[in-house]
Amino acid sequence: MESLKKKKERTIQIFEILDPLYTHEKTALKYRTPFQLLISTILSAQCTDRQVNQVTKTLFKKYRTPQDYLAVPISELEQDIRPTGFYKNKTKSIKGCSQGLIDLHGGKVPSTMEELLKLPGVGRKTANCVLGAAFGVPGVVVDTHVKRLAGRLGLTENKNPDKIEKDIENLLPKEKWRRFSDILIYHGRDICKARKPDHARCPVFKLCPSNSIS
Repeated sequence: MESLKKKKERTIQIFEILDPLYTHEKTALKYRTPFQLLISTILSAQCTDRQVNQVTKTLFKKYRTPQDYLAVPISELEQDIRPTGFYKNKTKSIKGCSQGLIDLHGGKVPSTMEELLKLPGVGRKTANCVLGAAFGVPGVVVDTHVKRLAGRLGLTENKNPDKIEKDIENLLPKEKWRRFSDILIYHGRDICKARKPDHARCPVFKLCPSNSIS
């Protein structure tokens, strides 16, 4: 059983090896305002950032405010975001979130976890993404890549994203939380893929439990 101290040391090593290899952009999603980032993050569930960016290129010209999203008929918004998948649920989340922004914050995106989580359609992953990229607030973004890699790298035994978030927070200084999320996401897309991780190209394979599996 790996001690917490050893796990922290190994996590820092993983961070230091991967950090210089990937872009320092805080998100691959294209946005100009915190509100646009919030909408993009909702759309990114079970969808690639590239596809979201294709959709929002037109979407953000058509809708600029929470009021705009509330005014459009549900069926029209569904068609506008259809290529991102799960468009009915996402339409419901966008409209609910927009109403919440108007009712609670005068249409402005709040800058705290507590306030963001009160908005319909916003969970911790979405909130951490918005807080980190738009407001510089430290946080661990647990998407499918982070969840997969945290497990493979032996950083957590949990499957619940909220518990994974806390496990990673316990392994790194606060100022490294967001960056570590980003590099795991990029590493997951590039090398440690879901179906077939490329161990031969992985620069942290020597620090991964997979290395000891015979």
